Amino acid sequence: MFEPTYTAALTRLNAFLPRAGYEYASQRNYDRPGHPNVSGLSPYLRHRIITEDEVLAATLGRHSVKAAEKFIQEVYWRTYWKGWLEIRPSLWDRYQMDVNAALNRVQTESGLRADWEAACRGDTGIDCFDHWARELVETGYLHNHARMWFASIWIFTLRLPWVLGADFFLRHLLDGDPASNTLSWRWVGGIQTMGKTYLARPDNIAKYTEGRFQPNGLAPAAAALESPPHPQAGLSPKGDRLPSGGDVGLLLTEDDLSPGWLLSQVKPTATALFQATAGRSPLHVSTAVKAFSEEAFQNSAARYRDQCGTVSRVTDLAAWARDQKVTSIVTSFVQVGPTRDALDHQRVALDALGVKIHHILRPFDAAAWPFATKGFFPFKERIPGFLTTYS
Repeated sequence: MFEPTYTAALTRLNAFLPRAGYEYASQRNYDRPGHPNVSGLSPYLRHRIITEDEVLAATLGRHSVKAAEKFIQEVYWRTYWKGWLEIRPSLWDRYQMDVNAALNRVQTESGLRADWEAACRGDTGIDCFDHWARELVETGYLHNHARMWFASIWIFTLRLPWVLGADFFLRHLLDGDPASNTLSWRWVGGIQTMGKTYLARPDNIAKYTEGRFQPNGLAPAAAALESPPHPQAGLSPKGDRLPSGGDVGLLLTEDDLSPGWLLSQVKPTATALFQATAGRSPLHVSTAVKAFSEEAFQNSAARYRDQCGTVSRVTDLAAWARDQKVTSIVTSFVQVGPTRDALDHQRVALDALGVKIHHILRPFDAAAWPFATKGFFPFKERIPGFLTTYS
């Protein structure tokens, strides 16, 4: 369904643009086979194969802000989640610890293991849930409404640990994003917006799947899960400055594979392709997810070949920096998640060489993240101001 290339992303965007206005607003909640009512751009935006700037500029070139309001808000939801987690990074650490604790329970509690495995196989007897579980594994994608229903059934009907559901998604979603995924599951469970849960209702599922599914036996209520309070918010990151001299290396990660904006400011002598996809889960990340990321790296390297210097796939950044004789490394700001975790493990060796990674914050993120401090609705009020850059 998703070819991990810039050309494929542009083709999908251009095909969707005529429907990005009122048609999207009225039809986006319907989960229909093939997902004709949504853009399907999330795998590309997650890796920034295509950027939010490009998508928003194209949308506003065809529709008014009012007509495309719902689609524009969906683009900014991902930005909001990223900014919210960026000022509370300890939540990602807590999530990882909770996943490992839940997996330890799976090893010792046979009933939990059987129920968890049945849910992951799509073998629970709940027809819609089982369909979505298999669709996710087979395609790497789910409609957003189906994700909400799935998470609700996982938590409140099957009564499985929410972190194992979030982990299941991260292992299989091509657009698996540590911020969007983790915080969305927390929201369904009532621990993101404290006390506010999302209940999957049979009538709602029947309506928005147009009768394909009419499930029985779903939980009639959704009591919020227990959780510690949110950690205190820190400051929104400002990013680093570009290095002032020396031989610069460019670092490409799967979080941002459109480095053109950086390459307009620096001329690297070498480029490192640093893939940390396997770090999305302590379990096996799906072959499809790893292959999508791998091919996306290759496509990005090909697109920018003439500007990147010597391009290498890298696991040891210090050894690469030494071999390429770079004195500093520049990268698009690496956000909270597995890639940053992997880079943290490289820091000691890089420090010993005196090589710093300069995390440069995109203007798009720099404009929006400082306002992702509370709920989405106060953030949403800022969107018209963000959009002035496209007028």
